[in-house]
Amino acid sequence: MNLLLTAEQPTEIPVMFYVLYLGIMIGIFYLLFYRPQKKEQKKRAALVNSVEVGDSILTTSGFYGIVIDITDEDVIVEFGNNKNCRIPMKKAAIEQVEKPE
Repeated sequence: MNLLLTAEQPTEIPVMFYVLYLGIMIGIFYLLFYRPQKKEQKKRAALVNSVEVGDSILTTSGFYGIVIDITDEDVIVEFGNNKNCRIPMKKAAIEQVEKPE
């Protein structure tokens, strides 16, 4: 019975430990989620800004075409062998760009 009375009481964890733990968790989330997403956005923006007239592109819907004209947010793309099939679309719909040789 004496052993139970003389047993040490658990000590409280200092508040600084919680602050440090929270900081480490925020750092991990930044490295795993936010930073790679920002890199991908920069890479995609560079790809879209590199589009020029005459480039062959692949759209997000899977169509291949050739860029005929470029405006601020839109491009006019010619699809297929029919030279009359020209469709305006957003630059955000460009998935892949191939420069002519």
